[in-house]
Amino acid sequence: MKSLMLLWQKTAADAAVQCRTSALLDSKRVEKRFEHEGVSLLTLTLPAIGKAFESSLTEGKVTDDLLSLSGSKAGFPVFLQDFHRLVFERVGGRLLDNPSIDAIQAIRQLTLMFGKVLLPCSNTRQERAFLAFVECEQELHDAKFALGSATLRDFERVSSMLFGDVFTAMDREVHDGNVIPKHGPGATADKLKGNLKYRQAEWTDRLEAIFPAMENLVPSPRYFRSLDEVQYLDPGSERPVKVVAVPKTLKTPRIIAIEPTCMQYMQQGLMHLFVNHLESESVSGNSRPNLIQSMVGFTDQSPNQEMACEGSLYGNLATLDLSEASDRVSNLLVHRMLLNYGYLLEAVLATRSTNADVPGFGVIPLAKFASMGSALTFPIEECIFLTAVFLGIESKLGRRLTRNDVKKFRGKVRVYGDDIIIPVETVPYVIETLELLGFKVNRHKSFWTGKFRESCGKEYFDGHDVSIFRVRRTFPSSRADVPELISLSSTRNLAYKHGYWGTARYLDHILEGLIPYPNVLESSSVLGRQSVLGYSEEFFDPELQIPLVKGAVPWSLIPASQLDDEFALLKCLLKQGSDPFADERHLERQGRPDRVSMKIRRACPY
Repeated sequence: MKSLMLLWQKTAADAAVQCRTSALLDSKRVEKRFEHEGVSLLTLTLPAIGKAFESSLTEGKVTDDLLSLSGSKAGFPVFLQDFHRLVFERVGGRLLDNPSIDAIQAIRQLTLMFGKVLLPCSNTRQERAFLAFVECEQELHDAKFALGSATLRDFERVSSMLFGDVFTAMDREVHDGNVIPKHGPGATADKLKGNLKYRQAEWTDRLEAIFPAMENLVPSPRYFRSLDEVQYLDPGSERPVKVVAVPKTLKTPRIIAIEPTCMQYMQQGLMHLFVNHLESESVSGNSRPNLIQSMVGFTDQSPNQEMACEGSLYGNLATLDLSEASDRVSNLLVHRMLLNYGYLLEAVLATRSTNADVPGFGVIPLAKFASMGSALTFPIEECIFLTAVFLGIESKLGRRLTRNDVKKFRGKVRVYGDDIIIPVETVPYVIETLELLGFKVNRHKSFWTGKFRESCGKEYFDGHDVSIFRVRRTFPSSRADVPELISLSSTRNLAYKHGYWGTARYLDHILEGLIPYPNVLESSSVLGRQSVLGYSEEFFDPELQIPLVKGAVPWSLIPASQLDDEFALLKCLLKQGSDPFADERHLERQGRPDRVSMKIRRACPY
């Protein structure tokens, strides 16, 4: 792990050059503390300082948290002191009228760059994460009794005004049998992989009521005998989702729920229905334009990023972030939102798993709609959050919202996942509404005062992009560490693009000791350095008339998964769009690769 500390020192030296200052004392301080604290200094302590720094930007002065975390001398941060002097007044700690943008970016880079390194956390932290999952369930269960009938009626009314036209069109699609199911690439609770997912052995009575197996598990009624092998499960016998922890950071794992194959299959179909209708400019079967088309997003983060930039420059827009966003969407709210759209409601509830198998706690009933892992989590939560936002806006207005009121907020309100953008003047009302409905606003990652804003992976200060590059994995030790090699090469190129050229040279040296590392363009399949100097030309292919370089080309072998008979026909009939399958051997191999490999060979550098 010492290599990560050395990388920090190289990055600090580059940052000092950009800001025309010195990081020598800071490098010595980090090296000394690293001997005692280890990698947690980089992955836990420094990110805490980075968050305190962002809070200081928001409040316009050095906060007590920043002083306590970075050390204080005469009321000023000791760690990265020379950088902080370019941002805050030395006496009093007030934010300078014209702080150095380079210094702001540098402090964020040096404190946050290791905050999301993919590392397994301790068993104790995993157990705490599972406990938090169960406690969240209890809180949602208690919250549904705390919500008054008037609040639920208002929630239902506002959601119908926002989504009524879209939900009506979707309700018609479900009634007409136009939901086309699809298998996702991920794991399933019943452990079916690849093309084996098309040979499903389980179906639920709840699914059968709205999505008959005859219409979804076989290509036509001619193959009805194939359904003899299918086991139909009543609600009490359904397979629960499997709750697991996957690596996220050293601080905490990511908790996800693996859905049964049959649920995932129909969730994917409904997910595409939601996305297509919500993002459409006009409502299917209705002459009116889609009222909220510009206010929700599923495929393009750039509008959120542009609005965050605008908010940082003019102070008119706030960015909100929610903690445990997916796990706090109550099924009660989903039920009320879709109450007037019977077929759509039945379809959504039929594809929702009602129980979860949590390590250490057994099978528990779910009060939440769904965790991360369900294909419907993302679209459903966006609809819920947007409804909550406009409930808060209605509270500020002091009267009932109208469609004309909603239209006035185009370009001022947008939801992408749990990244929410709203007008600054509505912040207290929206936060109050969100918390009333059981959500938690992460105030450390929400910004509405000052000139700092963050949304969808981009950060801005006063209209300037102060985003950073992050280290996602530990360093490779040999050619066999293919994911680490790919990640390190990506980090090198991001460092180069950010102007950290000494850091890029340091990583070049490490990579060159493991693999050939030529100059290539971003579009090349070869792992290589990207540079303003363009690509290398080491060889020439006389047949193809193209230059070649010798380098490492990652590749992965899709697992064998033979599919034939009626199930191969089913897969082909379920495909949407006019383009052919990307892989002509999709009936022989399917699923996520078990591992990524690498081959040293000659390939095109662009």
